[in-house]
Formats: sequence, C-alpha cells, structure tokens
Amino acid sequence: MSIATSTAFAALASAAHAEMPITAVQGTAAKPTIVLIHGAFADSSSWDGVAKRLTAKGYPVLSVANPLRGVGNDAQYTAGVIGAVKGPIVLVGHSYGGMVISKAAEGNAEVKALVYVAAFAPDAGETVAGLAGKFPGSTLGDALADPVPLADGGKDLYIRQDQFPQQFAADISPQHAALMAAGQRPVTVAALNEAANGSAWKQLPSYFVYGTADKNIPPDAMRFMAKRAHAKDVVEVQGASHVVMVSHPDAVAKVIEEAADNK
Repeated sequence: MSIATSTAFAALASAAHAEMPITAVQGTAAKPTIVLIHGAFADSSSWDGVAKRLTAKGYPVLSVANPLRGVGNDAQYTAGVIGAVKGPIVLVGHSYGGMVISKAAEGNAEVKALVYVAAFAPDAGETVAGLAGKFPGSTLGDALADPVPLADGGKDLYIRQDQFPQQFAADISPQHAALMAAGQRPVTVAALNEAANGSAWKQLPSYFVYGTADKNIPPDAMRFMAKRAHAKDVVEVQGASHVVMVSHPDAVAKVIEEAADNK
C-alpha cells in the first residue's frame, strides 16, 4: 500500500470517529432538505429526474438506498439517515418506501411534511400485501419471478424482466424500462407482509401524487389512503405508471416543492 493510500484510509477512519453528521446535507427554512426513499424493484436512480429538477431550484437533495429487508429494519435505517441531516426535511417515499417514511418520520421534529409518490400510507397493523389487495386492479402477483431463497431462510422477490415494462414502467421508453428491469432491487417476501407500526401522516401534513394507470397499487387504493390521511393535495397523473417519478418528474417535483413550501 502506498503512503498516499495509507494516509487516505487513515483520514477516513478518523472521520468515522469524528463528531460530525453522516451527511453534509443541510436544509433551511426556505429550502428544506428533500430526502427521497425508493421502493421495491427500483433503486435510488429512479429519483434522478426529480432530483435534477429540485437541485436546479436550490433544494438540498438526498436519495437514500433503501435496504428493502423489512419495514421495521428499513425505517430504522432511514431514521438514522435523516437524523444526521441538519435543518428541516421533506420526506418522500415511493411505493413500499411509503411504509418506511410513515415510521421513520416519527420522533423527528425536523420532518415538516410527507410526500407519497405512488406509495403506501399505512395505518398501524396494515401491510403492503393487504393494502395492495384492498381494491381490485393490481397485477403484480402474476408478474413476479419465482422467489429467490436467502441464507437466513427468507426469500427475495423480483419482477420478471419480460414483464417488468408493462407491469412497472409502461409509460417510459422500452430501453429505459429494460435497464430498470436489469437493475431492479429485490424486496423480501417478509417485508411485503410485515405490519406497519407507524402512521406519521396522522401528525404531519401529507401530499399524494400517483398515476391512473398504476398496475402495482390500484388508483382506488391510493385515493383511499389519501382521503384517510386528509392529504393537503392529491395529484392524479393521467395515464402514468407506477414509476410516475420517472415518467413525469416535473409533476412529482412540483408536488414536493408544494410540500416544501408548506407553512
């Protein structure tokens, strides 16, 4: 190992023990930090179009790599990340990420608003599987590949690559959808059946945006959750798929900005 490399590792080790925030992200009253939590079968790059628009307007943005291992686990991880962000926060979740933000926001006074982007907004005891099946219209079950066994006895789920575009991302280019299919992050079976124990939307202002052609979460389920949460705004994007933030980043960024401007 060279002296330069050794010095660099020493600096990293020192920083790990220093009393400083994990991130250098800091929001202000005028421009809160926007923290983006992706859902199952996606990754943090699914927020790129939205992040590009928000950063261009001066918002600090942090796109978190959601572990997708379990609601409690993922919420705890996310709570740790946002706990290291200085200043006010708008917490945004897509799909399963809505389960995560609904718990992670609890107890953090810096979180000023929640934005559900084609996302689940659960009450205590509800699951992804239960909410998705509460209203007819989801075809996700038929599009899933055979579960992948894990060393701990659990199972990972993927969407079949040949089904991914029409199921998940029908309103983006076939080339882009194919790349998303290849790079999709799996979620555990247990995560989709784990009951929520957080409902931060009961204490915080919430905003909802989703597509009318979503095949993962039926639009009627989204309307139900938004109404129950007394959402401050609900935006339905006509013809948009489950990845509305990819296909309509302007519409999603606009709702996030509205949440950020909430007084």
